[in-house]
Amino acid sequence: MEFDSNYEVSRVATFITTHSFKRVALQFPDELLKDSTGVVRALRKELQSCGEGGNDIGLYVMADTTYGSCCVDEVGASHINADCVIHYGHTCLSPTSNLPAFFVFGKAPINASNCAKHLCDYAMSSKKPVMVLFGLEYGHALHDIKEASTTEATSLSGDTSISKLHFADVMSQSMNPTKTSDVNEDCDDASRKTYSIGGLRWSLQQGLSMENYSLFWIGPDNSAFANVVLTFNGCEIVRFDAMENQLLTDTSQQRRILKRRYYLVEKAKDAGIVGILVGTLGVAGYLSMINQIKEMTTKAGKKAYTLVMGKPNPSKLANFPECDVFIYISCSQTALLDSKEFLAPVITPFEAMLAFTRGSEWTGKYVMQFQDLVTSTPVGLENSGEDEARFSFLQGGYMEDHDLQDINKEEEDGPLALAKRTQMALQEHAKDHKTMVKKGSAKSGVEFFATRAFQGLDINSNSNAPEQFIVGRSGKASGYNHETSEH
Repeated sequence: MEFDSNYEVSRVATFITTHSFKRVALQFPDELLKDSTGVVRALRKELQSCGEGGNDIGLYVMADTTYGSCCVDEVGASHINADCVIHYGHTCLSPTSNLPAFFVFGKAPINASNCAKHLCDYAMSSKKPVMVLFGLEYGHALHDIKEASTTEATSLSGDTSISKLHFADVMSQSMNPTKTSDVNEDCDDASRKTYSIGGLRWSLQQGLSMENYSLFWIGPDNSAFANVVLTFNGCEIVRFDAMENQLLTDTSQQRRILKRRYYLVEKAKDAGIVGILVGTLGVAGYLSMINQIKEMTTKAGKKAYTLVMGKPNPSKLANFPECDVFIYISCSQTALLDSKEFLAPVITPFEAMLAFTRGSEWTGKYVMQFQDLVTSTPVGLENSGEDEARFSFLQGGYMEDHDLQDINKEEEDGPLALAKRTQMALQEHAKDHKTMVKKGSAKSGVEFFATRAFQGLDINSNSNAPEQFIVGRSGKASGYNHETSEH
């Protein structure tokens, strides 16, 4: 029964039968894949007990997701023409584009009384009201934590209302596909300042902002916690580790990430060729974000190439050496890619807007969800001072961005203008083989590859006749055909 409760077999079966789904994709992360066969057996048994037609429902287990395991893998589900996806384990609850989904967060163990004691002690010492956020795997214990907090507050101060404590709520366990135009819609009263992050939603008291609150996080130090720390970096944040049953107040390591990200923004300003790295094909609004980034990059005088790949790593991105920076479009919990081992930095759409928008300044605000940027118009794109020199902190002097007139001409003439520029680059390369376009000075991938030192397999001859090629060895390594055996 504990197994069925942890995987919410009964609720999943009800969701499937209520919507009359016939082809169901069950998505498991790597750490839960060992339980997938048990879940299928329990779910099949529950569907059969729900009535006739239970045997006609197809259950398909998905593993090794195309992108991050926290997102619904609509690409994998489309291979079996699934009607819906049941997502198990850690999730970012990013809105889907095409398929409805049901989320099973799991039930991580937690000592509610111990958590409530640390929570009330912190609330008593804090001068600000406390907003309680948590990993979705601890949502099942929220009711017990609230009751234990009320009891603990009564024993400490006699106040049963615990007015300084405010709890976020889980948005929903089920999700319907979201249209691009509906991504940023919010039906709540704007004066209440409703916030949402990582599947949690809460409203603040009228007249207050998040800087007026202290944050109490329940859960491990994972991508969801990093998302909270960066998004609300102006708040005091503490974390309760349910595994160790202790309160941790040092978040300096997470906040140091901001310094690294600001350095990458400055480095991206000097980029000439930009790779738009698509890290999702299912999160709602990703196409609008790609188009917006393309337009912004072009207006900034840079060349952009769109690349689609699953789970980027240094080896994959090394195949695109012409790119000076990559913009990673993915969900908020996988967007922060540590690119120290990469040849070129990988930044988020928000960081790209700071880097490629003239006159923009970082105020400390950090946006992780690209959906919050889809409809926003970056300040400075229509700035008339685009032709002015820009000061580079990394180069230590003023730099001219790539001539926007060249880009406009390329757009007007199409392939002809690009061919002319490539021919000029080849002529320069023919004059001096040692000459090579420095990374960051090339205006397109073609120009970069045309003037690089290594041109591939090349015969030192002006003739391309087949007889000029060298025939390699044949036979076995122990004795090639042209070798004579010695006795």
